[in-house]
Amino acid sequence: MAKGKTEMAVREDGVAVITIVNPPVNALSFDVLISLNKHYEEALRRDDVKAIVLTGATGRFCGGFDINAFQSPTSAKEDLKIAPSEFITYFMEGGKKPVVAAIDGLALGGGLEVAMACHARVSTPNAQLGLPELQLGIIPGMGGTQRLPRLIGLPKSLEMMILSKSIKGKEAHSLGLINAIASPTDLISAACLFALQIADHKKPWVKTIHRTDRLPSSEESRQILNFARAQARKQAPNVNHPLVCIDVIEEGIVSGPQAGLIKETNCAKELQASQTSKSLIHVFFAQRATSKVPGITNIGLVPRKIKKVAIVGGGLMGSGIATALLLNNISVILKEINEKFLQSGIARVRANLQSRVKKGNMTQEGLEKALSLLSGALDYEQFRDVDVVIEAIIEDVSLKQQIFCDLEKYCNSNCVLATNTSTIDLDLIGQKTASQDRIAGAHFFSPAQVMPLLEIVRTHNTSPQVVVDLLDLAKKIRKIPIVVRNCTGFAVNRMFFPYTQAAFLLVDHGVDLYRIDRAMVEFGMPMGPFRLVDLVGFGVAAATGTQYLRSYPKRCYNSSLIPSMLQDERTGEASGKGFYIYDDKRKASIDPEIAKYVEKSRRLFGFAPDSMIAGLTDKDIVEMLFFPVVNEACWILDEGISVKFPDLDIASIMGMGFPSYRGGILFWADAMGTNYVYSRLMTWCKLYGGFFKPCNYLAERAVRGLSLGARIDQVKSQL
Repeated sequence: MAKGKTEMAVREDGVAVITIVNPPVNALSFDVLISLNKHYEEALRRDDVKAIVLTGATGRFCGGFDINAFQSPTSAKEDLKIAPSEFITYFMEGGKKPVVAAIDGLALGGGLEVAMACHARVSTPNAQLGLPELQLGIIPGMGGTQRLPRLIGLPKSLEMMILSKSIKGKEAHSLGLINAIASPTDLISAACLFALQIADHKKPWVKTIHRTDRLPSSEESRQILNFARAQARKQAPNVNHPLVCIDVIEEGIVSGPQAGLIKETNCAKELQASQTSKSLIHVFFAQRATSKVPGITNIGLVPRKIKKVAIVGGGLMGSGIATALLLNNISVILKEINEKFLQSGIARVRANLQSRVKKGNMTQEGLEKALSLLSGALDYEQFRDVDVVIEAIIEDVSLKQQIFCDLEKYCNSNCVLATNTSTIDLDLIGQKTASQDRIAGAHFFSPAQVMPLLEIVRTHNTSPQVVVDLLDLAKKIRKIPIVVRNCTGFAVNRMFFPYTQAAFLLVDHGVDLYRIDRAMVEFGMPMGPFRLVDLVGFGVAAATGTQYLRSYPKRCYNSSLIPSMLQDERTGEASGKGFYIYDDKRKASIDPEIAKYVEKSRRLFGFAPDSMIAGLTDKDIVEMLFFPVVNEACWILDEGISVKFPDLDIASIMGMGFPSYRGGILFWADAMGTNYVYSRLMTWCKLYGGFFKPCNYLAERAVRGLSLGARIDQVKSQL
């Protein structure tokens, strides 16, 4: 693999243009920094060089520091002999010849930090600039916490760092981050002219680190920073790095830039070693690897063009899927069974788009353009030239079977036939067709136009070409795909069915259900299991629960809570009454009447609160709900439903809201150790039955002290 480097060319006007070359995004690495140092020193020595311009190859300045460089120390790191932050502060910013950054494409993270240490910055209007390090559990470590506030002021710099918000070149210019705007074709020339003007004292020679004119007074700074701390604690109560970032910024304001740089360097090193950073970096790499599927994406297949998609069913899911497609310029045919339902479906799509206009994420012109790509249908005649069909009707097996028989008749032989079912066996859906090689699952999560995950389900008959096509569609509509094999519940819903069942078990044994919800929210889940059941609806919960009981009877817990509440027409949030009661704005409140249903369920099972249940901590509750999920994930890996451990972590985060800063459900469990998870499950299994029984996959890894992602066959071959 080629190492990153820089290249230097000296122009006739006396400007040395140093170019970062490290495709695809010209990331910084220790090799790049060594090469940059070499060329920079050469430019300083040469009498024919008056000024320096730093840029990136192939239309990208620099996408940031290569994360692999943090995880795998190399000899190149030792060869640099000086910290990157010291190099750009003392040699570049403090050098005797002016340096101007010529920015196009990306200037993110370390790339922007290097640019801010230059004496000026020239950018294209659409270049993307930002400091997104906090997304990885770290802070800018090359002077970003000190220079950005000095360039654009404290409030905006906090927004960009704490929220990892990037801005375009045009806005950066208005804020003062960029000194001049130029077109991509004129960028280098404009930057060179700017650099020569600095060298000739026609423009100011500015060392950003010493600027104070954009910093507010001490009292105003304190107020701004304290407000930022309060917001950070509210929005991210379980992580520390946003608060550390604010502290580092404050150090530079109160004690001066040198003290700020020292604190930044020390804190950045500490955070790189934190569990939060390890978790978020795991998620970063796992997310980018979901579209790589062994035996599918590595056999030379090229995705076929997808220009038109048909959707059967215009309900909540169908209209949401249609919206996601339209937002990415894909033509959509929406089919319903009658005109009334069709118009309702189109109205839902319009409402989805109108919501984006209202929030400022779309113009009215954009809305009308998107709707122009949508057409309605009451039969299958218009399906003859579509590239993909996605069925999104109610979970009725016989109806789905009939639809797929009809699709086989009307669609062309290359059309992908997909279903959005969340639980039903795909072999059953396609049982009556002769087209099982092009049937797959395209399971979106509600609301489909918002939720980022797309679960692509393949049967043993599904053609690899179909999977490649759906992966390409996921990319086009900006979804994160995971490819799984066929089974009841597939990967995401199957993995998490024990989550709510464990919650019901605890309630039947004496734990307050509202305490369970609070414990899970404090852990980092968007809502607790009972609030989630209310949102989904009791009817759906009961129906899916029946399917899991049928497929996995030995590890299900079948509580009577929902059936007894359904008898009293409590169906969840939609009816205003579930485990919570809801006002006309759907705000949830605790319902004292729930106690009678809980008592009835406990009497039915003959349960009484025991001493262990009475002494449960919130940590115990979290583990008793999530360790069965970990166990089911192990079943999924063992059965080959998912072939990659990290895919299930992404599924847990993107599909079920598991906190990303914990790395995903399996990464979180691995951090505690497989033996700990196994022993806890065994203890509960003895007390509360087979629901908690660990599977062999987990047991084998616990005995050997291996991670959940380790392959036993590989380990055995090495013994």
